[in-house]
Amino acid sequence: MTMPPDFDLAALTALRRDLHAHPELGFEEHRTAALVAERLRALGYETETGIAGTGVVGTLRGGGKAVGLRADMDALAMPETSGRDWASTVPGKMHACGHDGHTSMLLGAAEVLAKAPPEGVTVHLIFQPAEEGRGGAKAMVEAGLFERYPCDMVFGLHNMPGLTVDEMAVVAGPQLASSDSWTLRLVGEGTHGAKPHLGRDPLPAAGQFLASLQTVTGRIVDPLQPAVVSACSVQAGDPRALNVIPDVVEIGGTARAYTEEVRGQLEAGIGRLARGIAEAHGLEAEYTFIRRIPPVVNDPAATDVALAAARQVSGNVRTAFPPSTAGDDFAFFGQAAPGAYVWLGNGPAQDGALHHNTGYDFNDAALPTGVAFWVELVREAARRG
Repeated sequence: MTMPPDFDLAALTALRRDLHAHPELGFEEHRTAALVAERLRALGYETETGIAGTGVVGTLRGGGKAVGLRADMDALAMPETSGRDWASTVPGKMHACGHDGHTSMLLGAAEVLAKAPPEGVTVHLIFQPAEEGRGGAKAMVEAGLFERYPCDMVFGLHNMPGLTVDEMAVVAGPQLASSDSWTLRLVGEGTHGAKPHLGRDPLPAAGQFLASLQTVTGRIVDPLQPAVVSACSVQAGDPRALNVIPDVVEIGGTARAYTEEVRGQLEAGIGRLARGIAEAHGLEAEYTFIRRIPPVVNDPAATDVALAAARQVSGNVRTAFPPSTAGDDFAFFGQAAPGAYVWLGNGPAQDGALHHNTGYDFNDAALPTGVAFWVELVREAARRG
């Protein structure tokens, strides 16, 4: 393993905790973006702000191939219960997924690389807004990110509770699922609850649809292909009017897959089920499938570079690790350039350490490994020309 890079760990820890205490939601990361840009400029990076609103890119030019390193900056709309001295100071907002740590690690790497810029590689540090379901990566791509900053490869890193803080997982192939949404309105004709024969009741149809929904994954998708369909919202009627059969039932949920083929099967299968049940009950079905985020699939060549770097900084690198059914819009970057998305341990998955938990906090003990990985990744890309 290489020696840890020379950077001010105490200062970086203080920065991470400051970011944690001041969370900002997607496309609202004005304070965070300003802090990032100030530090990049102080280190001598070419710095552009305002990409897709609050995105920032810092560039260190060394010729040769270009690599993009991405860190997400946004927080989540949820309260914090961690009790840390650096807990969120903003009610209803918290860094519950570790993006404060991701931003800090990439800034730490920026400090190290600025002191000893590797020759033969150009580095674009991409600080992305709005990863948490608000479309920041797609917005950056559509704003011309890769036209202005072409990348031969692009890399993402995410903390993973359950792995030790010096442990990494680098695996080719699918890493995260697509994240799509679907909605269904079953439209009938409301009537008195005592006279159901005078209307067209959408509630029994909704029940049948919900009970049959898992046949989409169980009887349409190849059982060797992972897929998830979940109904997450049902709205109908009014609990203050329990003698009224409503006109409409609204149902919504999520769909997850690792291939475009399965993604299409889920879209078609949910719709076919909805329309068939609606027809059987004399209802209208208004169905929408919203393709939000593609799956993250690691490119073999980019993964090989990331794996070599990880092995230089960690004696505990997993090359077999199950993909997550969560989504990450890094997928849009991976569609624009060969990409690899790697995992870095965040310590035991207990006591509120899980992502999107009100007690979650990024583990500062992971900062050195994360910084070292980014630095070594750039150096590995330079060595390969």
